[in-house]
Amino acid sequence: MRTLGGRLREELGRFDRGLWALVAGQLITSAGFSLALPFLSLYLHRERGLPMTVVGAVALANGIVSAVGRVVGGELGDRVGRRATVLGAVGGRVALFGGLAVLVARDGPVGAIVGVYLAVRITGALAMTAITALVADAAEGGRRMEAYGFLRVGANVGWAAGPALGGLLASFYPYWTLFAATAGLTAAAFGLLLRYAREIGPGRGEEGAPAEIRGLLADRPFLLFVGFSFLVFVVAGQLVSTLSVFTVDRLGYSPAHFGGLLTLNGLLVVAFQYPLARATAAWPRRGLLVGGSVLYALGYLLVGLVRAYPGLLLAIGVVTLGEMLFAPSALAVAAELAGEGRRGRYLGVYGLAETLGWSVGGFLGGVLLDLFPTQPLGTWGTVAAVGGLAALGFSRWARPRRG
Repeated sequence: MRTLGGRLREELGRFDRGLWALVAGQLITSAGFSLALPFLSLYLHRERGLPMTVVGAVALANGIVSAVGRVVGGELGDRVGRRATVLGAVGGRVALFGGLAVLVARDGPVGAIVGVYLAVRITGALAMTAITALVADAAEGGRRMEAYGFLRVGANVGWAAGPALGGLLASFYPYWTLFAATAGLTAAAFGLLLRYAREIGPGRGEEGAPAEIRGLLADRPFLLFVGFSFLVFVVAGQLVSTLSVFTVDRLGYSPAHFGGLLTLNGLLVVAFQYPLARATAAWPRRGLLVGGSVLYALGYLLVGLVRAYPGLLLAIGVVTLGEMLFAPSALAVAAELAGEGRRGRYLGVYGLAETLGWSVGGFLGGVLLDLFPTQPLGTWGTVAAVGGLAALGFSRWARPRRG
């Protein structure tokens, strides 16, 4: 009988060492980012006296620069190479987080703090697209969904650990120490990626940029896929702002109860994302996209129907199952539709849909909560309808056969 250690080594050996560096780097950078950045809004409002309207405008600007960064990161990945793009972006973040630590420690100009923060966000977006392209290069064919599953597990572990550590530090130390700690963690991730991440795919387009962009715009199956994915991300974007206001303000639960819903989401992803991705790796991609969209819709419809907290936990469980089906399969489809040499651009456009979908989702949720202050089904039924529309689109979508 094989030992647990033997089975683990066998499992790890199924993938290139560079992939594990990407997963570990994602875990470390996610932990560092979530350690400090969630507390920046609190710092700007409480310590520097910015109105929440201005803080909200900063959040909107963040969505815009992140969306642009996803596209630019794809272009750079195809033009100069994925590894160079990742190392440049992550290395830049080390300096930017160090700069934030100095600015916050010295109560520097608010405009400078916001500017550096937005630079942090755009470098993160640059790195993310190049990382997803590197993963696609490292794990061909049926293993791609499993690889993206591991990447999501790493990110979720980091997101779970970061805020807890950040909250602990913020309780005993000044705000600037959070950014100094993040700079240190990001430097560790940079060293790991510098040592182990390597270029596997071609990483450079063969045609001129105008011709390649025209080719993408003429790729109707891919554009339809991106459009339907955007609808799913609009639904996914309800998880934070809309659900928090609904849970605390409309249902009367505490912020800790809402935090419990997010904790459940993260724990389920960490525990089940990879096994689920491996079990469904050979399933038809279109069926996974449809199934994920339907589960998203059903989960949020259930949010509008239940009042008891166990019912909300069940609803988030359904939403998370939809997320775990949809996210790795959609990334795999985007990489497969691109083919060799164009993955950066295609994954960048997919990332643009993801970023904008989350931003539009938060805005739509706020509008719906105002329109239906006493009718939860008005809000969540509309959200579910968007998910149903995405499922219908994917069910009729004809995926071309490519590399």
